[in-house]
Amino acid sequence: MSIEYNLDHRGCARIRLNREQVHNALNDQVIADLITLIERARQEKAKAIVLSSRGKHFSAGADLAWMKSMAGNSREENLADSAQLAALMSELNCAPMPVITLVQGAAYGGALGLIACSDIVIATTNAAFCLSEVKLGLIPAVISPYVIRAMGESQARRYFLTAEVFHAEDALRLGLIHQISDDPELVAEQLLDQILKNSPQALIAAKQLIADVSGRSIDAELIADTAQRIADIRVSEEGQEGLAAFFDKRPPSWVS
Repeated sequence: MSIEYNLDHRGCARIRLNREQVHNALNDQVIADLITLIERARQEKAKAIVLSSRGKHFSAGADLAWMKSMAGNSREENLADSAQLAALMSELNCAPMPVITLVQGAAYGGALGLIACSDIVIATTNAAFCLSEVKLGLIPAVISPYVIRAMGESQARRYFLTAEVFHAEDALRLGLIHQISDDPELVAEQLLDQILKNSPQALIAAKQLIADVSGRSIDAELIADTAQRIADIRVSEEGQEGLAAFFDKRPPSWVS
């Protein structure tokens, strides 16, 4: 299997790339399978997604054999391939549940899109990142909205143009990752312990809030919108339960 999937005992979806022989490179089948598995996690109402990979490297980016096979494709065929990658990025970015991604070794090209579409990213000290597309006469077009949002325009101007390799400390400074650890799996479990204490519906609403508020001007419309959101969630079933549990000094119903 090129990708492993399971819903664990806590209701968290584990998606693991398993193409160690090609450094977990992405091709059309892997992209399609990732879309399917993210949608499966959504349908199974997974409480979180943990995205990782086997072997020394998170992902070397696009599979070389796949790239070679596409070299003679028409513009229309290339557009279809690009649209599929865009669909993957959108699917991961818009996943309603928290997405935690664990990175080790190389994370090149399209792999940075997966990272930038995640909510929390933990990387090992040996992680190395590269937006390598211009070396090949290409551009990181499909992943650019997410990567630029994560690292900012000023830093994108450097790393999109130099295609230089940068390391975990730089990625942390740039905002691409959130933490460096020699044991990302352990950190992920600790984060899941925190996340699973929280209201499932509030987590979904919080993710949507970030997506809707980010980049907007603080005007009367936004102020009214955010006031409406807090009012709605206060009177929701989980909002009422959470407040009642707090005042009763007991765990809320969603904490097992």
